[in-house]
Amino acid sequence: MSLNSTKELKLAVLIDADNVPYSNVKGMMEEITKFGTPTTKRIYADWTKPNSNGWKAVLLEHAITPIQQYSYTVGKNSSDSALIIDAMDLLYSGKLDGFCIVSSDSDFTRLAIRLRESGMKVIGIGEKKTPNSFIVACDRFIYIEVLDGAIQKKKPKTNNNAIDAKKPVEKPTEKALHKIDAPTIELIEATIEDIEDDDGWAFLGDVGNLIVKKKPEFDPRNYGFSKLTPMLKSLTDILEIDERESDKKGIKHVYVRLRFN
Repeated sequence: MSLNSTKELKLAVLIDADNVPYSNVKGMMEEITKFGTPTTKRIYADWTKPNSNGWKAVLLEHAITPIQQYSYTVGKNSSDSALIIDAMDLLYSGKLDGFCIVSSDSDFTRLAIRLRESGMKVIGIGEKKTPNSFIVACDRFIYIEVLDGAIQKKKPKTNNNAIDAKKPVEKPTEKALHKIDAPTIELIEATIEDIEDDDGWAFLGDVGNLIVKKKPEFDPRNYGFSKLTPMLKSLTDILEIDERESDKKGIKHVYVRLRFN
């Protein structure tokens, strides 16, 4: 689902390496291309630390520029200030349409707000532990855990830890209907009511866009579905689905409305 339907967004991707596992970068970069073209890709960390060794191959593969930021104070994430300064410099360059901030740190909340105030689209990517303040400051927020190739950070308790730790996280199938919680169902119902026509029908694309505006972290993959259409089709007890022919051969427009007793 693109944040801009009229043109390809030029994006700056700024990654806080202290908050993101390098094993997730491939899926993350593939996800970002759905929203636009990453014209600037930078990652911030103290690259003199031993735990940064695993990043080298990943950065070369995806042409991400590492930015050195020394840790002057123990326990303080020094990458935050460097990322924020670079973001503002890039903003004033006038060459971008949006930013992708990759972090699970609430320290970037004010940055996201400031960028949006300047007309930038802001996509956040982080772990499910990300504070809500940062999530709602973005136009769209995506959890790393649902991306292709997401890797568990902790080894599972099995007899083959060394092997299992490298396996991707198993994602729920599209039959995992019970993962759709009541607040999400209420959000879907309210959104359909907001944009329905006189007969109660709402275009699925408009429904999805409005849901994300209301709840930036909404993503069908969080509930075990690949896309919004199969997710809503699973809610047959409360929703009706109508697939209509379009002007383009083989392309159908999907509409949805609430079932009323």
